[in-house]
Amino acid sequence: MKHGTGFTLIEMAIVLIIITILVGGLATPLAAQIQARRIAETKKILEEARDALYGYAMSHPTGTGSLYLPCPDTDGDGRENRVSATQCTAYRGTYPWADLGTAAQDAWGNRLRYAVVSNFINSSTGFTATTPSPGNFDPLQVCTDRTCTPPIIADQVVFVVVSHGPNGWGAQNVNGSTLAPPTALDEADNLDSDRSYVSRPPAKPDNPLGEFDDLLTWASHAQLIARVCPTGCVTP
Repeated sequence: MKHGTGFTLIEMAIVLIIITILVGGLATPLAAQIQARRIAETKKILEEARDALYGYAMSHPTGTGSLYLPCPDTDGDGRENRVSATQCTAYRGTYPWADLGTAAQDAWGNRLRYAVVSNFINSSTGFTATTPSPGNFDPLQVCTDRTCTPPIIADQVVFVVVSHGPNGWGAQNVNGSTLAPPTALDEADNLDSDRSYVSRPPAKPDNPLGEFDDLLTWASHAQLIARVCPTGCVTP
């Protein structure tokens, strides 16, 4: 009588346990790699968004040769919302990706947030290398926390573009739905209507400083002028 040469139930159970342990050990590094790729992709998207804003200014001169920036998108169609030549519907909203021809969302499928200083969207007077001069407009700031106490990362900021990161708290997704607002105060600061924005290293919910995973790019007055007016803009 021949005996079977297959695995016994105990042997199969041991093999399954070993496979489970191996798969479980691989899952965490794989998830971390995927997240790292998404972060890198979003940083590239933000860089392209910033460069597209520079490009928009350079390709949108006024009748006198000065330049201007687009207004934020406030109705979700990807296009700027402008009340008139001198006013936006709002100066904080989502990034007008359709007008600028860039990615419509970050790597997690959420819209980018965009804020701009009102002096720089005027399509009648625009801005030049000398006007408005620093000190003659109310700038945005990028800080290490919501209190915006020194050291400040960037002052005299003209525009900011924000990805709400992996957790997406407070972001508008591609379906037009707004996700739950953040509970961490520094992330909440990137959603409110004040002029300060926070950029700092990522932190988990149990961090004493609170959860944070937003990604930002911005341009100060000096950076904007150096990029779009390298030889000096035409003065109106």
